[in-house]
Amino acid sequence: MREVLSRGAFILQRDLEHFEQNLAEYLDVNYVLGVADGTNALKLSLIAAGVESGDEVIVPSHTYVASAAAIHYVGANPVFVECGSDHLMDVDAIHDAISPKTRCLMPVQLNGRTANMDRIQAISEDTGIPIVEDSAQALGSKFKGKSAGSFGVAGTFSFYPAKVLGCFGDGGAVITNDPEVAERISLLRDHGRNEKGEVITWGTNCRLDNLQAAVLDLKLKSFDDDVARRREIARRYIDGLNQIDALVLPPGPEDDSDHFDVYQNFEIECEQRDELQAFLSAAGIGTIVQFGGKPVHMYPLGFEKTPLPKTEKLYERMLLLPMHTALSDEDIGFVIEKIRSFYAV
Repeated sequence: MREVLSRGAFILQRDLEHFEQNLAEYLDVNYVLGVADGTNALKLSLIAAGVESGDEVIVPSHTYVASAAAIHYVGANPVFVECGSDHLMDVDAIHDAISPKTRCLMPVQLNGRTANMDRIQAISEDTGIPIVEDSAQALGSKFKGKSAGSFGVAGTFSFYPAKVLGCFGDGGAVITNDPEVAERISLLRDHGRNEKGEVITWGTNCRLDNLQAAVLDLKLKSFDDDVARRREIARRYIDGLNQIDALVLPPGPEDDSDHFDVYQNFEIECEQRDELQAFLSAAGIGTIVQFGGKPVHMYPLGFEKTPLPKTEKLYERMLLLPMHTALSDEDIGFVIEKIRSFYAV
């Protein structure tokens, strides 16, 4: 940070270029474009994918409000679908949600896991509807060896401090293998200016600043170590809790060769969720019911009141256990011990 400050190099300078190049190499994609945050990454990607006013975008309701907000602010309408047993977009629900107005599919790679993109890509190819991935919580996650965010016309990431790769404020990125999409995002993020600084189209101000890029580039060097520790913590939770019938746990790190999960979150389902949360809080263990405990389709934002019973049931049962690299093995053991004592195991 001192080196960046000493150069007065704050916007679109070499620190950002280095981070974009290194992240592209890490994800095995052609283009990475740093932007101001994950929400704007989605918004610009939707525009680049051709989504316009009056279009519809299919998205799961089990997501952060930013997924729907990005759709709204390009003038389109979110069409919410159920989540499946893996808490990701229910692929079986996509076909019924498609209409003549459908312009994009937005799978959300939630909790550090990538959806079954074989099936979603097959739907995209059959219908001609492009994919924009909301991979804000899934940097480093893979499906069949391919990185989250790299399956559609564009994928997006957030570098909010709580993410697996987080900066010291807001930040985000768009990734793509399409040179035309990359060019469009480059123009959109910088006032429509080309490499010569000439304004050639409408754009906005949505750039990842060099200070954040420098921080992210440094942290990227130890990213694999952070992911390995999260996977180790997940394994400890699963080994300690898998005998409790009242819990539904996420898949373990080695349970499915198609998926490589990075465990941004460790989201469980549990009976007596509210009582368990209060019990753990009394023991000094913080837990979270994700997204304020309400799926997006139930927010008072003027959506059609289409029930999503599986998603709504999940929100009565889900809970995030502590998951971050500062946790010690003793910390994890204490959480497991308290949960086992609550259920009298």
